[in-house]
Amino acid sequence: MTRGSTLSRQHEVVGLAPAALLELYSLMTMTRLFDERVWTLNRQGRIAIAASCQGHEAAQMGSALALRRGHDLFFIYYRDLAVSFTLGVTPREMMLSFYGKAGEPFSGGRQVFMHGCYPTLRIYNPSNVVGAHLPQAAGAALATKMRREDAVVIAYFGDGGASPGDCHEAMNFAGVHRLPIIFFCENNGWAISVPQRRQMAIEDIAQRACGYGFPGVTVDGTDLLAVYQATREAAARARRGEGPTLIEAKVARLMPHTTDDSDLYRGKEYVEALRVTRDPLQRLKEYLRMEGAMDQSTEEDIVERARQAVEDATAYAETAPWPDPAELSEHVQSSERQVA
Repeated sequence: MTRGSTLSRQHEVVGLAPAALLELYSLMTMTRLFDERVWTLNRQGRIAIAASCQGHEAAQMGSALALRRGHDLFFIYYRDLAVSFTLGVTPREMMLSFYGKAGEPFSGGRQVFMHGCYPTLRIYNPSNVVGAHLPQAAGAALATKMRREDAVVIAYFGDGGASPGDCHEAMNFAGVHRLPIIFFCENNGWAISVPQRRQMAIEDIAQRACGYGFPGVTVDGTDLLAVYQATREAAARARRGEGPTLIEAKVARLMPHTTDDSDLYRGKEYVEALRVTRDPLQRLKEYLRMEGAMDQSTEEDIVERARQAVEDATAYAETAPWPDPAELSEHVQSSERQVA
């Protein structure tokens, strides 16, 4: 039995037609090529740093797809490239973010990639401090509830982000107040170089949810359809006023933690094995082939279009101007203004 065969006919269960999955495969392919490109650009000295989403794509895309784009609130973290693309960030905009060029939509070139806010797409990532955005996401969910809106908040974080006290405080607060929030843990088993077994004594982070009074679900994060279904059910619970859900997506980190990480602590053979058994792009490709939705010619066309999009984004960012230093203080509240 192939790895993809476990997905057979699941698209009928979750209501996604093969044509829709083909579009998702196209987006996932572009995301993978974009991810590879920014890694190369870092090695060329053109961008400062990158954090790869390779291995996380299905978890990110499946969860984002299950929510309402432009309506629900998305508190992402630094590895959520595929979330951003799924919500509508363009390759050009994202490349500007990695370059820190003028027109960068998250922070105007003031922060590192994907840090800041993209209000029209309801994307928020205020801080690079691990786990610091989780209480902020809970606060946004409280505001949503107080306003009697039907928007759902989703907060993404890694297994390392589950260890700081911010995570406990956010989940406890959300559980007490039955907030419309989904805590989405992308568990790749490594907090940089620290394996999960040295972070916590439990195998499934989703077990923690019972201590806060709401459901916890563990799902195979390489299975886009399973993630989509779990997130859709959690969102429905939240909109019914039944409170939070903790979703733990078991994923694989196919690259080092960031471009600044040697990854020597995991070993080359370990990573190569992950690429064979836990690559969500390969899994979705096998599924589409099995369902007869994609042949060799279609796949080659998808790859070529994705490559062109990445080439276009790179060329666009290369020639884009740098931010104007005169605009540095915009959107910053100084002490002088506070006194005045």
